[in-house]
Amino acid sequence: MPASGLYAITQTEHKSLDTIVREVTEVLRGGAAVVQYRDKNPADAKALGKALLQTCHGHGVPLIINDAVDLAASLGADGVHLGKDDGEIKRARQLLGAEAIIGVSCYDSLERAEKAQRQGADYVAFGRFYASGTKPLAAPAHIETLRQAREKIAVPIVAIGGITPENAEPLLAAGANLLAVVGGVFDRDPKAQAQAFQILFAARKL
Repeated sequence: MPASGLYAITQTEHKSLDTIVREVTEVLRGGAAVVQYRDKNPADAKALGKALLQTCHGHGVPLIINDAVDLAASLGADGVHLGKDDGEIKRARQLLGAEAIIGVSCYDSLERAEKAQRQGADYVAFGRFYASGTKPLAAPAHIETLRQAREKIAVPIVAIGGITPENAEPLLAAGANLLAVVGGVFDRDPKAQAQAFQILFAARKL
Protein backbone atom coordinates (compact mmCIF):
# COMPACT_ATOMS: atom_id res chain seq x y z
CA MET A 1 0.00 0.00 0.00
CA PRO A 2 1.46 3.38 -0.94
CA ALA A 3 2.28 5.49 2.09
CA SER A 4 0.62 8.58 0.65
CA GLY A 5 -1.04 10.00 -2.43
CA LEU A 6 -4.28 10.20 -4.38
CA TYR A 7 -6.62 7.22 -3.96
CA ALA A 8 -8.93 7.47 -6.98
CA ILE A 9 -12.30 5.69 -6.83
CA THR A 10 -14.06 4.90 -10.10
CA GLN A 11 -17.14 6.82 -11.16
CA THR A 12 -19.19 4.30 -13.13
CA GLU A 13 -22.80 5.52 -13.27
CA HIS A 14 -24.12 5.73 -16.85
CA LYS A 15 -20.65 5.19 -18.32
CA SER A 16 -19.39 2.54 -20.72
CA LEU A 17 -16.46 0.26 -19.96
CA ASP A 18 -14.32 2.17 -22.45
CA THR A 19 -15.16 5.53 -20.86
CA ILE A 20 -14.36 4.31 -17.36
CA VAL A 21 -11.04 2.81 -18.44
CA ARG A 22 -10.14 5.97 -20.37
CA GLU A 23 -10.88 8.19 -17.36
CA VAL A 24 -8.91 5.93 -15.02
CA THR A 25 -6.00 6.02 -17.46
CA GLU A 26 -6.07 9.83 -17.31
CA VAL A 27 -6.09 9.82 -13.52
CA LEU A 28 -3.12 7.46 -13.51
CA ARG A 29 -1.27 9.73 -15.92
CA GLY A 30 -1.97 12.53 -13.46
CA GLY A 31 -0.25 10.63 -10.68
CA ALA A 32 -2.86 8.61 -8.75
CA ALA A 33 -1.20 6.23 -6.27
CA VAL A 34 -4.12 3.78 -5.86
CA VAL A 35 -7.31 3.02 -7.79
CA GLN A 36 -10.43 1.45 -6.30
CA TYR A 37 -13.03 -0.19 -8.51
CA ARG A 38 -16.39 0.76 -7.01
CA ASP A 39 -19.54 -0.09 -8.96
CA LYS A 40 -22.93 -0.51 -7.28
CA ASN A 41 -24.73 -1.54 -10.51
CA PRO A 42 -22.19 -3.35 -12.68
CA ALA A 43 -23.09 -4.53 -16.17
CA ASP A 44 -20.10 -6.87 -16.21
CA ALA A 45 -17.95 -6.46 -13.12
CA LYS A 46 -15.44 -9.09 -14.15
CA ALA A 47 -14.81 -7.60 -17.60
CA LEU A 48 -14.40 -4.07 -16.25
CA GLY A 49 -12.34 -5.24 -13.29
CA LYS A 50 -10.00 -7.13 -15.61
CA ALA A 51 -9.59 -4.08 -17.85
CA LEU A 52 -8.92 -1.81 -14.88
CA LEU A 53 -6.41 -4.25 -13.40
CA GLN A 54 -4.46 -4.33 -16.66
CA THR A 55 -4.56 -0.54 -16.88
CA CYS A 56 -3.44 -0.01 -13.28
CA HIS A 57 -0.62 -2.53 -13.49
CA GLY A 58 0.53 -0.89 -16.71
CA HIS A 59 1.16 2.21 -14.59
CA GLY A 60 2.59 0.31 -11.61
CA VAL A 61 -0.42 1.15 -9.42
CA PRO A 62 -2.48 -1.27 -7.29
CA LEU A 63 -6.19 -1.91 -7.95
CA ILE A 64 -8.43 -2.34 -4.92
CA ILE A 65 -11.93 -3.83 -5.29
CA ASN A 66 -14.71 -2.25 -3.24
CA ASP A 67 -16.83 -4.63 -1.13
CA ALA A 68 -16.46 -7.79 -3.23
CA VAL A 69 -13.81 -10.12 -1.81
CA ASP A 70 -14.77 -12.93 -4.20
CA LEU A 71 -14.43 -10.64 -7.22
CA ALA A 72 -11.04 -9.45 -5.99
CA ALA A 73 -9.92 -13.07 -5.64
CA SER A 74 -11.19 -14.09 -9.08
CA LEU A 75 -9.47 -11.15 -10.76
CA GLY A 76 -6.21 -11.48 -8.87
CA ALA A 77 -6.65 -7.85 -7.79
CA ASP A 78 -4.23 -6.25 -5.36
CA GLY A 79 -6.72 -6.00 -2.54
CA VAL A 80 -10.19 -5.21 -1.25
CA HIS A 81 -11.91 -2.45 0.67
CA LEU A 82 -14.38 -3.54 3.34
CA GLY A 83 -17.32 -1.56 4.68
CA LYS A 84 -19.21 -2.49 7.82
CA ASP A 85 -21.34 -5.08 6.00
CA ASP A 86 -18.67 -6.59 3.73
CA GLY A 87 -17.29 -9.39 5.88
CA GLU A 88 -14.29 -9.92 8.09
CA ILE A 89 -10.66 -9.09 7.51
CA LYS A 90 -9.73 -12.67 8.39
CA ARG A 91 -11.80 -14.15 5.55
CA ALA A 92 -10.49 -11.59 3.08
CA ARG A 93 -6.91 -12.42 4.10
CA GLN A 94 -7.54 -16.14 3.69
CA LEU A 95 -8.96 -15.66 0.20
CA LEU A 96 -6.55 -13.01 -1.06
CA GLY A 97 -3.30 -13.98 0.63
CA ALA A 98 -0.73 -12.39 2.87
CA GLU A 99 0.39 -9.79 0.33
CA ALA A 100 -3.10 -8.44 -0.43
CA ILE A 101 -4.03 -4.89 0.55
CA ILE A 102 -7.04 -4.89 2.87
CA GLY A 103 -8.62 -1.59 3.80
CA VAL A 104 -11.50 -0.90 6.16
CA SER A 105 -14.08 1.88 6.35
CA CYS A 106 -14.04 3.37 9.85
CA TYR A 107 -16.46 6.26 9.29
CA ASP A 108 -15.85 8.50 12.35
CA SER A 109 -14.79 5.72 14.72
CA LEU A 110 -11.27 5.61 16.09
CA GLU A 111 -12.24 2.45 17.99
CA ARG A 112 -13.16 0.71 14.73
CA ALA A 113 -9.84 1.79 13.22
CA GLU A 114 -7.85 0.44 16.16
CA LYS A 115 -9.72 -2.87 15.94
CA ALA A 116 -9.10 -3.09 12.19
CA GLN A 117 -5.40 -2.44 12.72
CA ARG A 118 -5.21 -5.19 15.35
CA GLN A 119 -6.91 -7.59 12.91
CA GLY A 120 -4.38 -6.90 10.18
CA ALA A 121 -5.85 -4.12 8.03
CA ASP A 122 -3.32 -2.47 5.73
CA TYR A 123 -5.06 0.91 5.87
CA VAL A 124 -8.06 2.53 7.54
CA ALA A 125 -10.43 5.06 5.97
CA PHE A 126 -12.38 7.84 7.70
CA GLY A 127 -15.18 9.98 6.26
CA ARG A 128 -17.18 11.61 4.89
CA PHE A 129 -15.50 14.93 5.70
CA TYR A 130 -17.39 17.16 3.25
CA ALA A 131 -20.71 16.96 1.42
CA SER A 132 -20.52 14.02 -0.97
CA GLY A 133 -22.34 13.52 -4.23
CA THR A 134 -21.41 9.82 -4.18
CA LYS A 135 -22.77 9.19 -0.67
CA PRO A 136 -25.00 12.16 0.18
CA LEU A 137 -26.55 10.43 3.20
CA ALA A 138 -23.30 9.22 4.75
CA ALA A 139 -22.75 10.35 8.34
CA PRO A 140 -20.15 13.10 8.71
CA ALA A 141 -16.71 12.52 10.17
CA HIS A 142 -14.69 15.09 12.11
CA ILE A 143 -11.18 16.34 11.45
CA GLU A 144 -10.39 15.78 15.14
CA THR A 145 -10.79 12.03 14.47
CA LEU A 146 -7.91 12.25 11.99
CA ARG A 147 -5.75 14.03 14.56
CA GLN A 148 -6.44 11.31 17.13
CA ALA A 149 -5.86 8.57 14.57
CA ARG A 150 -2.47 10.00 13.67
CA GLU A 151 -1.40 9.40 17.29
CA LYS A 152 -2.72 5.84 17.54
CA ILE A 153 -2.74 4.28 14.07
CA ALA A 154 0.44 3.01 12.41
CA VAL A 155 -1.03 1.96 9.04
CA PRO A 156 -1.84 4.56 6.35
CA ILE A 157 -4.89 6.74 7.04
CA VAL A 158 -7.29 7.53 4.20
CA ALA A 159 -9.75 10.44 4.21
CA ILE A 160 -12.84 10.35 1.99
CA GLY A 161 -15.95 12.36 1.24
CA GLY A 162 -16.38 15.39 -0.99
CA ILE A 163 -12.66 16.07 -1.24
CA THR A 164 -11.29 18.43 -3.91
CA PRO A 165 -7.88 20.02 -4.41
CA GLU A 166 -9.37 23.18 -2.92
CA ASN A 167 -10.50 21.68 0.42
CA ALA A 168 -7.99 18.88 0.93
CA GLU A 169 -5.22 20.66 2.83
CA PRO A 170 -6.87 20.60 6.31
CA LEU A 171 -7.27 16.82 6.04
CA LEU A 172 -3.61 16.34 5.17
CA ALA A 173 -2.58 18.66 7.99
CA ALA A 174 -4.72 16.67 10.44
CA GLY A 175 -3.09 13.37 9.56
CA ALA A 176 -4.54 11.86 6.39
CA ASN A 177 -1.91 10.05 4.31
CA LEU A 178 -4.10 9.37 1.29
CA LEU A 179 -7.13 11.17 -0.10
CA ALA A 180 -9.89 9.00 -1.58
CA VAL A 181 -11.69 10.90 -4.31
CA VAL A 182 -14.50 10.25 -6.80
CA GLY A 183 -16.13 13.44 -8.07
CA GLY A 184 -13.12 15.55 -7.13
CA VAL A 185 -11.24 13.99 -10.03
CA PHE A 186 -13.88 12.51 -12.35
CA ASP A 187 -16.36 15.41 -12.40
CA ARG A 188 -13.82 17.54 -14.25
CA ASP A 189 -10.62 16.82 -16.18
CA PRO A 190 -9.32 13.64 -14.46
CA LYS A 191 -5.66 14.13 -15.35
CA ALA A 192 -5.60 17.81 -14.42
CA GLN A 193 -7.42 17.16 -11.15
CA ALA A 194 -5.04 14.34 -10.24
CA GLN A 195 -2.11 16.65 -10.94
CA ALA A 196 -3.65 19.29 -8.69
CA PHE A 197 -3.75 16.77 -5.85
CA GLN A 198 -0.14 15.81 -6.58
CA ILE A 199 0.91 19.41 -5.97
CA LEU A 200 -0.58 19.20 -2.47
CA PHE A 201 1.25 15.98 -1.66
CA ALA A 202 4.52 17.29 -3.07
CA ALA A 203 4.26 20.45 -0.97
CA ARG A 204 3.98 18.41 2.22
CA LYS A 205 7.23 16.59 1.41
CA LEU A 206 9.25 19.81 1.08
